[in-house]
Amino acid sequence: MSKDVEELKYADGKGEDVGGPEIIDVEANSNERSNGLIYSSKEQDWVDQHANGFIGRIANFLVSWGVESRGIFPVPPEQRVDKQFHKIFFIWFSANFNILSFSAGTVGPSVYGLSLNDSCLIILFFNLLCSIPPAYLTTWGPKLGLRQMCQARYSFGYYGVIILSVINLATMTGFMILNCILGGQTLASVTNGSLSWSVGIVIIAVVSLLVSFCGYKVLTWYERIAWIPTFIVYLVALGVGGKHLSNPPAAEPATAVTVLSYASVLAGFVITYSPLSSDFTTYMDPNVSSWKMFIYSYLGFLLPIVPIQCIGAVFAVATPLVPSWSEAFASGSPGGLLQSVLSPTGGFGNFLTVLLSLSVTANIAPTMYSFGLSFQVFAPFCTRVPRYVFSLLSTAIVIPLSIVGAHRFYTTLTNFLGLIGYWASCFIAVIVTEHFVFRRHAARLVPSPPSPGRVFSKDAFENYDLSAWNSPSRLPSGIPAIAASVLSFGLVVPSMDQVWFVGPIAKTTGDIGFEMALVLTAIFYVPLRYLEVKIQKTL
Repeated sequence: MSKDVEELKYADGKGEDVGGPEIIDVEANSNERSNGLIYSSKEQDWVDQHANGFIGRIANFLVSWGVESRGIFPVPPEQRVDKQFHKIFFIWFSANFNILSFSAGTVGPSVYGLSLNDSCLIILFFNLLCSIPPAYLTTWGPKLGLRQMCQARYSFGYYGVIILSVINLATMTGFMILNCILGGQTLASVTNGSLSWSVGIVIIAVVSLLVSFCGYKVLTWYERIAWIPTFIVYLVALGVGGKHLSNPPAAEPATAVTVLSYASVLAGFVITYSPLSSDFTTYMDPNVSSWKMFIYSYLGFLLPIVPIQCIGAVFAVATPLVPSWSEAFASGSPGGLLQSVLSPTGGFGNFLTVLLSLSVTANIAPTMYSFGLSFQVFAPFCTRVPRYVFSLLSTAIVIPLSIVGAHRFYTTLTNFLGLIGYWASCFIAVIVTEHFVFRRHAARLVPSPPSPGRVFSKDAFENYDLSAWNSPSRLPSGIPAIAASVLSFGLVVPSMDQVWFVGPIAKTTGDIGFEMALVLTAIFYVPLRYLEVKIQKTL
């Protein structure tokens, strides 16, 4: 084992050093060398404790078939060897090349009364902007080997990030519910009522579970091809329905309120990928150019989201002019709308609709994957439990909630996407400010590093003490991060425009809550964190 790995001593679940490297010695274990995605030593302890029982036999069987078990334990340098960097492009591309993106596009004309031109301009501009944070954060995975919410401990602290993990779990569950509802409704629309929405939801959730359960290798393979059938569906839909598409003028001109309120929905759609960005890049070679990773990720978001949302807006604008489309869309199912568009092709159209319904699995599966990682940050005592157990847990949660919420899709979609952008903005502001202001200038802020023989570097990534990832006393308190986020809501709340509340600022400007959260959290965080660093004399 190399010297730099020997010096990397991970801590146990209670935050105490165990006196040795808690990583897999890849060179010493041929099985783990062939599959570097299996266990950290703590997870192996969990399996060993149950080795003679039913659980242990199942776990070892899954390992023998290459099922990834690793949770939030850091990936050591020896196992960051994946040089197929295009994988991250396809993860984001397929995750967004689906019917949920189409649905977000229909919201502009159908909910906010925007014209096609206005909707498409808002979609383009705000996605160009909002795709930057999640794309950038994917570049951190190869450098640190840390899952995104685990990395957030270096700013929000060991205990503070638990609060963020709860919110992130709720966010991911919300997205999985929306996708299951959409997929289930679309699948049921093919059968003319013989298949209920509930059964369709169960089918979608189980297919997603199968992909997520297997882990990184199967997930990245699936995401490479999952977009292809959906691409064919949209081509046929445009070809068949193109003669009905038009650009009628909006009933009312766009206002700042409608523009920014719709923008907040789009922002909530994209920036909430940030808390799981590096979850899928921790196995990649740390020597990769950050620019290459960023471009792969940025295009992975932008290329599917903008065209598919614009297609959604196009069909939403034309729907009132086509009675059969209007009737299908009135049911609250965008999948029903597309099924109606494809209906002239007969049985082939039904086949394409089935493919379209399955497109959401490319979004649900990676979300289930990250759900388990965030759950382990939320409940550190679960770090020894294999990752795939939480895929089962998320499925058990999502199916009943999706069935309950299936008949209020658009209300759920607009409320949910508009609301979640606020917390994601706080998250981005804190961890990015920590990185560029405090980690990058660590040598100036903390002249004497706390660890003997350790010297701060000009490279911000070198100034994350990875040996402290699971030790509460060696991580920041998280008080500045939480305080800055809470303080920002003093102006975020008046800037919110939701169905259940419209703030006094939002009445004039529209919803600018996520912009307020991003800027104000960063402003508040700098002096609060600076004070903490000066008092504790450490990062």
